Amino acid sequence: MKIASIQLDIVWEDKKQNFEQVSGFVKQAKDDECDLVVFPEMFSSGFSMNLEVVAEPANTETTQFLCQLAKQYQINLIAGFVEKIDDRIENIALFVHRDGQVKARYIKNYPFSHAGENKYYSSGDQQVIFDLEDSKASMFICYDLRFPELFRKVAKQVEIIFVIANWPVARQEHWEVLLKARAIENQCFVVGVNRIGRDGNGLEYRGGSHVYDPLGKDLSRGDRHQEYVVTRIDLSQVGRLRRDLPFLRDMKDDYSKS
Repeated sequence: MKIASIQLDIVWEDKKQNFEQVSGFVKQAKDDECDLVVFPEMFSSGFSMNLEVVAEPANTETTQFLCQLAKQYQINLIAGFVEKIDDRIENIALFVHRDGQVKARYIKNYPFSHAGENKYYSSGDQQVIFDLEDSKASMFICYDLRFPELFRKVAKQVEIIFVIANWPVARQEHWEVLLKARAIENQCFVVGVNRIGRDGNGLEYRGGSHVYDPLGKDLSRGDRHQEYVVTRIDLSQVGRLRRDLPFLRDMKDDYSKS
């Protein structure tokens, strides 16, 4: 499988410009024969609490844009943005299949309380597992990465986990270490995609997007300037490793059934 990780330099609260950027990267990924393109958390706005600007009804503009893009280029997409359903505002991630259909929708389980995200956004309480080509996958959003129990709930059922983020440079080392830890302890591929640039809050982001294999080997790393990173992976490695080193069988708590 060939994955394009897009460390988007998100234009603050400007959906139109971000859509234009995203369209260009998806075309590039298609030209490079990628199977999947992954964008950061809140790709269309940046990590904003300005709900009147960034939130939209479910299945409207951004969802339709992503579905049309996936179908046009026959490529799978993962991206995060903000939806409003009744009185709930949700920080979500979508997996859109190459046929233009939404196959998975995840609500961030842990809004970032340190920045007050929990005052604006409703938290989810479910994890998602979806089909990605011939494998099973799951996805999480940014601050979720600090809660390994979330990952344990899906670990035995998936070969690859995606984490999309707006993770600031002040805690860059935490981002990279935790991604690697999630890969090693869950014996699966972990793809972390972070943004670059500076947002409207004055926070700086330096990318550091990674793809780690089930042994924790770093297969790719984006730097502070690079927006487009391509990684080729072999998902069959997961099954072979778990047979050779069946560590997950020794979990005392079966989080996958909790």
